Amino acid sequence: MTALEQAILTWIHLVAAAIWIGGSLFIGIVFSPLLKTMTDSLEERMQIMIRVGKRFNKIAVPSLIILMATGLYSSHVLLSKPELLVATSYGTFLIIKIILVIILVITYAVHIRIIRKDVEEKIMSKQMSKTQIQKLRKKIIILGEITVVLSLAILFLASLLDAGV
Repeated sequence: MTALEQAILTWIHLVAAAIWIGGSLFIGIVFSPLLKTMTDSLEERMQIMIRVGKRFNKIAVPSLIILMATGLYSSHVLLSKPELLVATSYGTFLIIKIILVIILVITYAVHIRIIRKDVEEKIMSKQMSKTQIQKLRKKIIILGEITVVLSLAILFLASLLDAGV
């Protein structure tokens, strides 16, 4: 791969990471707390959050797929030599990163699965009790926080790999 091709691949990877992590942080740190100032109704906040989440997923999911594809492509040489994976610190960090990505994908899938179509429809048509919404919201927040922490840990491992540590 030429230096220009490597630079383009890295740029695509970084843009996808910016969308994935930046969007997740924005929703959790800026948008979600702002919702509390917009309405006191938990039901209305969940309805808005569902709309925002659906919209974010349209760019987040492709970004996550691009991140995984570009990451695997960048690592294919090392991944094709398993002895290097266990014999070098680079390989060890790469294995940890891959494991964290797998956990991230599972966590994100569970996060999305919790708000399946039928649950979403109940919330949007106001057929869910306040207690049910509170329980659902708590699960979503916990899974969202886990997703963000995993994403930041993966980003840190990526910086270690980039530095050749």
